[in-house]
Amino acid sequence: MANLRFQVVAEAFKKTPLNIKAPAERPAEYFGKKVFNREKMYKYLPKQVYEKMLDVIDNGAKLEPHIADAVASGMLKWASENGVTHYTHWFQPLTEGTAEKHDAFIDLDGNGGMIEQLSGKLLVQQEPDASSFPSGGIRSTFEARGYSAWDPTSPVFIIDDTLCIPTVFISYSGEALDYKAPLLKSLHAVNIAATAVCHYFYPDVKKVYSTLGWEQEYFLVDADLYCARPDLLLTGRTLMGHDSAKNQQMDDHYFGTIPDRVQTFMKDLEIQALELGIPCKTRHNEVAPNQFELAPIFEETNLAVDHNMLLMSLMRKVARKHGFRVLLHEKPFAGINGSGKHNNWSLNTDTGVRLHAPGKTPEDTLRFVVFIVETLMGVYRHNGLLKASIMSASNAHRLGANEAPPAIISSFLGKQVTELLDHIENADVDSLSMAGKQGMKMNIPEIPEIMIDNTDRNRTSPFAFTGNRFEFRAVGSEANCASAMLTLNAAVAEALTDFKRRVDERIGILEKDPKFSPQSGHTAKYHAILDVIREDIKTCKPIRFDGNGYSDEWVEEAAKRGLDTEKSCPVIFERFLDKSSIDMFTGMGVMTKKELEARNEVKWETYTKKIQIEARVLGDLSINHIIPVATRYQSQLLENIRNMHDTFGKEKADKLSARNIKIIEEIAERTSNIETMVDELVEARKKANKIADEHTKAIAYHDTVAPKMDEIRYQIDKLELIVDDACWPLPKYRELLFIR
Repeated sequence: MANLRFQVVAEAFKKTPLNIKAPAERPAEYFGKKVFNREKMYKYLPKQVYEKMLDVIDNGAKLEPHIADAVASGMLKWASENGVTHYTHWFQPLTEGTAEKHDAFIDLDGNGGMIEQLSGKLLVQQEPDASSFPSGGIRSTFEARGYSAWDPTSPVFIIDDTLCIPTVFISYSGEALDYKAPLLKSLHAVNIAATAVCHYFYPDVKKVYSTLGWEQEYFLVDADLYCARPDLLLTGRTLMGHDSAKNQQMDDHYFGTIPDRVQTFMKDLEIQALELGIPCKTRHNEVAPNQFELAPIFEETNLAVDHNMLLMSLMRKVARKHGFRVLLHEKPFAGINGSGKHNNWSLNTDTGVRLHAPGKTPEDTLRFVVFIVETLMGVYRHNGLLKASIMSASNAHRLGANEAPPAIISSFLGKQVTELLDHIENADVDSLSMAGKQGMKMNIPEIPEIMIDNTDRNRTSPFAFTGNRFEFRAVGSEANCASAMLTLNAAVAEALTDFKRRVDERIGILEKDPKFSPQSGHTAKYHAILDVIREDIKTCKPIRFDGNGYSDEWVEEAAKRGLDTEKSCPVIFERFLDKSSIDMFTGMGVMTKKELEARNEVKWETYTKKIQIEARVLGDLSINHIIPVATRYQSQLLENIRNMHDTFGKEKADKLSARNIKIIEEIAERTSNIETMVDELVEARKKANKIADEHTKAIAYHDTVAPKMDEIRYQIDKLELIVDDACWPLPKYRELLFIR
């Protein structure tokens, strides 16, 4: 085993970058090459069909069967010209991944031959087996029927020889079994609510849409080393491993020169991503060794979510080609930073107004304040729910670990926005203004003036305002962004709906009040908006926090403010079933109570299964890898002591062998502890497995199984420091993290 480990490490160091040939065209020319986008629609569809499809995509018009047939015919022609032979409905079940079932275009022609065809019916709807996907009890095993239905707002794309059609996935009785369906409903809800509020300021606005820019963090590990670590292979993270003497403490990896082999991987990934219409923009080294980040240009939220799911799949495929494995687990290595997926979110109008961006006029500033405050209202009312939307067994390892946002939802606004809200809350406001970027001149003649944003950045804040958008930093790197985004959009939609109701009521009261006399030309609408926004500024004040989110003092302060400070993952999931959560989701038409209950069953069951798998892998590695190696080394030391006795005699040998005796005793103690703890771990698992209720079982796994894994790891990591390096069977952190 030892020789094999050294051979694997040596081979990993020898690997050189592949020779990746870039397309002859510039990126702008091959961008979207494999996407049936508007350009392709215009080319392959009749004019009236093209125009009808734009109406369907942009305005939600009904898709008629004859239009679907014409679109399917155009898609088939385009796909055939690109060597495509199969098609699939591509959907996002409650597994955090994607699903697909490939069908060939062929059909029998009735004359002993075959024809290629794709009908509008097959394009629009299919019936994948729903019995084996997580449903939380909505569907029994013997009730297999489920439907996938085309989402025309997300373009069809080509992967290899397959035409992929983005779809929603629902049960036979209509409940959503995926992330896309409720996400689309939440986007519709926030569009309706935000458009109504926009009309106070801009009557010509017809639509408000949510945008998302995700920042995908990930680790790369050499494929051979990955395969030599059963824990990485089966769980996505290292269940044992002592810190490397050098890791990220020198801060030399962050934004450092990208290693050649990694840059070749990135180049290949970006080419393929751009061809699929994913607008990759930024790449760089992250804080931890072998950790990197890719970020795109912001897109409409539904499309951005699809692109992120597609990218994660593409990353795994391209990494294999380059002799890597990509790790998307939120905490694959202890002692160094984990990986997140920062979600930059904002609202924009069809007229080009960014609703979370400051304006130049008092009216624009008031609009800015309204959408900032009502976003904070949604986050404040549902801070526990938003935490539940990003929580998972894997993300729980990352949150609050002095590297990522704490497991408490709060919002950083920055000095300027905070002062503006405080001014509105406490003073009579005749006019509103907010400075934009300010110039800062440095005492270096060659350096131009630097423009300073209206807010700093706070990396400890899970929901930070960054100048014209909010950055939801707590989302996990392997998560489907839709979970957080549908919750955020629904919460903000509810806040905006409630805001408009109260403003309209206030306007009615002011207009009927004979004592009301508009001052400085301000109308009843202006005063009503200010009155309501003042109320909300005071109400949501507990969610605003600009300090250090990593401090113990903040945990105490957050509890005093009434914010959710729960850390247990299974308990946090309970927030989905709070009355306020159910009222919000049902009131906004996003999810029913039945769907919420079912999703929580899936969440609890998934949590249990992940911890269960980790516990089984750790138990196996402990008994079949670590203990045999440690005892074998112990036997070598004992043989050495016997030889010393034969050579020097007992008195001198005992003195010379003191260190070895100490190591032998420590190995005996730690291996004995490990055996005992593994037995306890197995018993804790058996006891938890007997629990029928998924909620209670998940809590049992969190409270009784997971802590024992930490205890076992501690013992193994100590053994790693004293067992002969040549004997240790698993690649160590210093080898996993510094391969170039």
